[in-house]
Amino acid sequence: MKKSVKNRLILAFLSIFIFSIFINTNVTSAQEDTLNIQAEGAILVEASTGKILYEKNADQVLGIASMTKMMTEYLLLEAIKDGKISWDQQYNVSEYVYKVSQNRALSNVPLRRDGTYHIKELYEAMAIYSANGATIALTEVIAGSESNFVKMMNEKAEELGLKDYQFYNSTGLNNRDLFGMHPEGTGENDENVMSARATALLAFHLLNDFPEIIETASIPKKLFREGTDDEIKMDNWNWMLPGLVYQHEDVDGIKTGSTDYAGYCFTGTAERDGVRYITVVMKTENYKARFEETRKMLDYAFSNFSIEEIFPANLQLKDQSVLKVLKGKEDKVEVETTEAIKTVVKRGTKVDELYKPTFEFDKKKVSKEGEMTAPVKKDTKIGTMKVSYVGDHDYGFLTEEGAKTLQTDIVTKSDVEKANWFVLMLRGIGGFFGDIWSSISDAVKGIF
Repeated sequence: MKKSVKNRLILAFLSIFIFSIFINTNVTSAQEDTLNIQAEGAILVEASTGKILYEKNADQVLGIASMTKMMTEYLLLEAIKDGKISWDQQYNVSEYVYKVSQNRALSNVPLRRDGTYHIKELYEAMAIYSANGATIALTEVIAGSESNFVKMMNEKAEELGLKDYQFYNSTGLNNRDLFGMHPEGTGENDENVMSARATALLAFHLLNDFPEIIETASIPKKLFREGTDDEIKMDNWNWMLPGLVYQHEDVDGIKTGSTDYAGYCFTGTAERDGVRYITVVMKTENYKARFEETRKMLDYAFSNFSIEEIFPANLQLKDQSVLKVLKGKEDKVEVETTEAIKTVVKRGTKVDELYKPTFEFDKKKVSKEGEMTAPVKKDTKIGTMKVSYVGDHDYGFLTEEGAKTLQTDIVTKSDVEKANWFVLMLRGIGGFFGDIWSSISDAVKGIF
């Protein structure tokens, strides 16, 4: 065969090989994004464990607009809990807050320059109506200035384990909308950013640390300063709340956002039959799309997943649940798990095939040979059972603590007292003569 012909055949083979890889890659990608969420970034999470059920570009850093206010809410509720401020505490309006609050092109409840407002009503204006002036007012109460508060925001984000974030102000507005009074150390056109994963983690902490936020976030409509000349109707921007335009019967929070830079985004949450989910969509095409894409994820979650017990408490694994005990009155001890393991499972999943438990023993208490030394106390923790998922598309958890929901302690089932010196001596003698007899038996077998 001529060299040129060989080269052509090799080239043809390589072309077919590369094309097949390309096709398989695209098929795999299509299979992975089964929901086809129309957003730059998205994530779906079970709220109690932080188990991730779906993600799309979850680590891409994007604008978050007024979803920023979830961090402001967290720091406010933390200050209330710690007794640093109280709901009935009064606030006198600063020039900065007054100017921002008067801009009705932004979401705002106009605040009087000489007005006095209590923390509760400012919080409701922020949580329900996304009022920007009220938000900055709260930062001045908590930290003295928005500049100080922004430092607190970034420090808290690090403390909560967020990655891929940067806070420049407390509202989520672009700094250019703040009349040149934006926080010190930030640029005139800076705007807050996070990834979908970081946003979901913030919502996860907010919901689990301060579940009372739902009481306010779920209010569809409220009057600010009802019965006064300053009365203003506040419609919740979360139009997925029951009774609003794009209602979903289970939705009760949390925060929308939109700017030219961030596009339309939404961190949603919904609960049904005691199971809560968190969703994040970032940079959707329009106002309606953020709710439509959220609905896709919520309906997918409620229709396809449930929290199930995949392994019971007091579980024993074959060949791993009886350990030899040295120098004890008994020569063995049984071991078992302490707690049942529950997790989010897709309906129809064959648990016994896709979830594999393994015992990992504490090397300080159990030898490589699987032996313990008497005395042994009942309910002594000697290791951990860890469960691994061996199926496809495992997105993991938002937190390390969440991953620990797939493990439980291993403990001893009974006491094993140490044998006295006489018993140990007799065992030694018996072992000695037993070894001699075994040697003689082997020798005799060898002869015959």
